[in-house]
Amino acid sequence: MFRGIVIDKVDDNYQAELTSISEDMLMDGDVSIDVMYSTLNYKDGLAITGKSPVVRRFPMIPGVDLVGTVTQSGSSLFQPGDRVLLNGFGVGETHCGGLAEKARLKNEWLIKLPEGMSPRHAMAIGTAGYTAMLCVMALQKHVIEPGSGEVLVTGANGGVGSFAVALLAKLGYTVVASTGRMEEADYLKKLGATEIIHRDTLSEPGRPLAKERWAAAIDSVGSHTLANVCASTGYGGIVAACGLAQGYDLPATVMPFILRGVTLAGIDSVMRPLEDREVAWSKLAELVDDDLLAEISHEIGLGEVIETGKQLLEGKVRGRVVVNLSR
Repeated sequence: MFRGIVIDKVDDNYQAELTSISEDMLMDGDVSIDVMYSTLNYKDGLAITGKSPVVRRFPMIPGVDLVGTVTQSGSSLFQPGDRVLLNGFGVGETHCGGLAEKARLKNEWLIKLPEGMSPRHAMAIGTAGYTAMLCVMALQKHVIEPGSGEVLVTGANGGVGSFAVALLAKLGYTVVASTGRMEEADYLKKLGATEIIHRDTLSEPGRPLAKERWAAAIDSVGSHTLANVCASTGYGGIVAACGLAQGYDLPATVMPFILRGVTLAGIDSVMRPLEDREVAWSKLAELVDDDLLAEISHEIGLGEVIETGKQLLEGKVRGRVVVNLSR
């Protein structure tokens, strides 16, 4: 038996609890892992609270991220003792995830922990940092350079937003951060933002085209915010969209795309090919240092996960939440 968070639903009764779990609950997979650290992402908050139908199989262990040590392997790619990392692939939604002391996973979902990166370091980055890195890579592929102009980051106090600000600033970009928590301006400036704007300037219905300002943007908010970001992006710019904190709708027109040549790039982190994952994590190992992680993350134990998940959806959690499975 081992400890973990279990979500279950009987009729309309939805429940998440910390409990003892039998290995019989773990699903098919050829690699068994002792989990060292996991995280709490926005999707985990939705799963734990039942605010959105994220979980599609019950009972379920949530947790879209994990890092741990291989204990058994039916794959030649991994040996007992290897430290491995997972993000996405439906884990925590349709396959038991990382918020438990043990996991059983398919080898094709795993990558080895990058050289020189500690397990805690990896989960302080987690899906949020990995997604932010994919967004930055999309901007770089579009040839948006540090001298191209201002880059906007929406939802800047969240996990993806915080990392996006920090990564862009580290690479020399001029970053403008949008947030609903102006009291966190000093935090965002410490991460590297040169200007902080209130999210209300973007979150209401706007015009089909606005004054050109952004060379590029990273958006984790969606809805009217994403529409307004596209409308105010300059000619030939790009918006990397990776979230829907405001909503999944897009009340926009085609005008930014056909009159200004703006590109809207969707960033999926869940089913991303392993090659892209390995490149992103390699870049993260180079760019993210311990000082940044100390600023951007904090640690909790399994017993704090359910309450923290609720706070996350209420917008009360800053940056990254690392879950230490030994606590």
